[in-house]
Amino acid sequence: MKRSLSICLALFSPIMFTGCLFSRKPAKPKQDPSIAANVEATFRQRWVERRGLELKAAGLAPAAAQAQAEEEFNARFSFATPPKK
Repeated sequence: MKRSLSICLALFSPIMFTGCLFSRKPAKPKQDPSIAANVEATFRQRWVERRGLELKAAGLAPAAAQAQAEEEFNARFSFATPPKK
């Protein structure tokens, strides 16, 4: 009885305890680059708009406020613009 139990354990233990050896990680889903571009464009637009309103409230002309807001965005968030080739 002991011998048959040990044989059964010896036969079934590799099957029961090696589940992680044969499992695979699922493949990473491919990211759509247009999503990142849309997020960056929306972020840029909202930031420049908000900063432009702050500058207008401080007394700058609307065109000057817009230009300064865009310059500040480019200086502060240089990572948002793609590198030049």
